[in-house]
Amino acid sequence: MNALTVKELQSESDIRKAFPVMKQLRTHLDEQTYLELVKEAQAKDSYRMAALLENGDIVAVIGFKPMITLYYGRFVWVCDLVTEADKRSKGYGEKLLSYVHEWAEENQFKSVALSSGLQRKEAHRFYEEKMHYDKVSYVFKKPLT
Repeated sequence: MNALTVKELQSESDIRKAFPVMKQLRTHLDEQTYLELVKEAQAKDSYRMAALLENGDIVAVIGFKPMITLYYGRFVWVCDLVTEADKRSKGYGEKLLSYVHEWAEENQFKSVALSSGLQRKEAHRFYEEKMHYDKVSYVFKKPLT
């Protein structure tokens, strides 16, 4: 039987151990840049990471942060969610999103929001059909030089 546990990642060692899984989503990052960004986001932006462990091995990772905007009010933004490629469709993403939902409720946040790349059709179906998220907007991005 598989033992599944959720662990918040705070130490550099734990964050480093999550990199191979996170790299499957954030393919543009090398390990050093990843570590620097996570540390800065934790220090300046209240970014949090949690991992789902199966028998002690990281199989999925989520990154999230509490936010306040005029549109959403007090909410939690899911920045990153990824499951190890050969472990997908086993409910691991659902377990991590549920962890964030519980964290948000315990900390008096009113909703959870995220964005997902246009090409990620399977992820969209998961968010809408399995997790009951509403599609409420498009996200636009402009790179600056």
